[in-house]
Amino acid sequence: MNSKDEPFFKDLGGRIAQARKQRGVTQVQLSAILGIAQQTLAHYEGGRLRLPASLLPALAHALHVTVEELLGQSRPAKAAGGRRATASRLERQVEAIAQLPRAKQRFVIEMLDTVLAQANR
Repeated sequence: MNSKDEPFFKDLGGRIAQARKQRGVTQVQLSAILGIAQQTLAHYEGGRLRLPASLLPALAHALHVTVEELLGQSRPAKAAGGRRATASRLERQVEAIAQLPRAKQRFVIEMLDTVLAQANR
């Protein structure tokens, strides 16, 4: 690996490990989802192997993050008319709801269904 690339791949691996741990997923579980060996994932997380770009979309999907977040790029705060800020707040809320226990998720869904039904009247 080129010495100029090492910091990038170490940082990328750190972000992958952090996102994986935040989701409560083990290396074994994530590697099975991705169809790679656990040891290979460990090398990616440690920055010892270059992660193929073709693996980024599947990895981001499995970890419920964007490819941009994995790459350490911040999302744009606002697009025209401020719609991006609203969408990213909604996305964060949906992700937070997904972390709730099933019973609380059902409660939130029922509340949303009620509000949406009333809004459509």
